[in-house]
Amino acid sequence: MRRAVGRVNHTPGKMNKLEAAYALELKVLQQINAIHAFSFEAIKLRLANLTFFTPDFLVIGANGEVIFHELKGHWEDDARVKIKVAAQAFPWFRFVGVTRKKGQWIVEEF
Repeated sequence: MRRAVGRVNHTPGKMNKLEAAYALELKVLQQINAIHAFSFEAIKLRLANLTFFTPDFLVIGANGEVIFHELKGHWEDDARVKIKVAAQAFPWFRFVGVTRKKGQWIVEEF
């Protein structure tokens, strides 16, 4: 079985440490009603024949907006291209990339 680029030893449905830390952040945002709900790897988007994108988190904003959050320790070119293609293919959703630097979450819109 081939592994996706950038996903070393990833088991679908299981969070890595970065994703688990971000899930805690999302729980706080949910508790203060900044977001309505979130789910980990809830959806797989088809980008092209045999090409899919599974965002790390599906987030429903307080206003009902659907936002896909993709977490990366660092961005590889292919991952950046994939999220940009997803954003173009599904313009009715928002796509954000999230990294963590010095304990701060850095959010980038696509």
